Amino acid sequence: MNILYPLKFQPKYFEKIWGGQNIKTLLHKDFGDLTNCGEMWLLSGVEGENSVVCNGNFEGDEINDLVETFMGDLVGENVFDKYGETFPLLIKVIDPLTWLSVQVHPDDDIARKIGLENGKTEMWYVMNAEENAELVTGFNREVTKAEVERRIYDKSIGEVLNFEKADKGDVFFIPARRIHALGPGCMVAEIQQTSDTTYRVYDWDRLDQHGMYRELHIPQSLYTLDYKCEDNYRTEYQRDKKDSTVPMVQCPFFTTNYINLDATLAKDYGELDSFVILMSVNGSFTLRYEGGEELVKMGECILIPNIVKKVEICAIKHCELLEIYIV
Repeated sequence: MNILYPLKFQPKYFEKIWGGQNIKTLLHKDFGDLTNCGEMWLLSGVEGENSVVCNGNFEGDEINDLVETFMGDLVGENVFDKYGETFPLLIKVIDPLTWLSVQVHPDDDIARKIGLENGKTEMWYVMNAEENAELVTGFNREVTKAEVERRIYDKSIGEVLNFEKADKGDVFFIPARRIHALGPGCMVAEIQQTSDTTYRVYDWDRLDQHGMYRELHIPQSLYTLDYKCEDNYRTEYQRDKKDSTVPMVQCPFFTTNYINLDATLAKDYGELDSFVILMSVNGSFTLRYEGGEELVKMGECILIPNIVKKVEICAIKHCELLEIYIV
């Protein structure tokens, strides 16, 4: 059997009615014949959209097949016991030219009641923000189910949504059941549970390419939504701290840390029973490990198997990256 090593994957590109061009112009990725590429999936265990390895001896293999073969050696013993043969996270870049729909995702309990494996808790890291870019996360005051239903139908839902200005480096944690939407010019890295279940609450009265309104999922949304209002929807972290690991988001589904790197950072994952994903959100780095090295550019990620415990992250001039795992 071949020995596991840090894995890179072929990205998957998705046409979206709201998609833009930044994945091509800023990240220098070729999304082929797509007119508007809204999403680039970097690492996915979603059924039918499994990521395919593009480096080393496992080139051409799908991620879930490797999880089935290597189990805890790849993802960690506890992770494998909990999630089985499906890779548990989905890593994306999202690039909106216009507003995404106002939407919500179910949590695990709701998802399993309707026959789905997982809910969808996620986070956004803003990789690039144009002037006046904004997004929606949560309500701006506590609301009721009846009020939200009325406002969906009379098209005044925007009056109770919480709009946030978005700047490069901002972080927003989006737990399942929280209403949210990405706005124009706000390109984000999204880390989420492995799920592609979305309930569309409102779609800005937009027509699709056939001149039709896109389907809304109003009964499902009203059942799923959390109607509370939070005091602060932003995630604060030490974004100026250099050459060290800065905690960013911790939740039951993933932990994400931030690394702002000008040099080389040695990492020892000996105490961690999990895979580790490193994603560059600015600049490039070389990952060195026993037996080789891999270059990771902005908008790319690399998966470090659980059995690979010691690596070096070497900035090429300067880079910023997200470190993601499950505890």
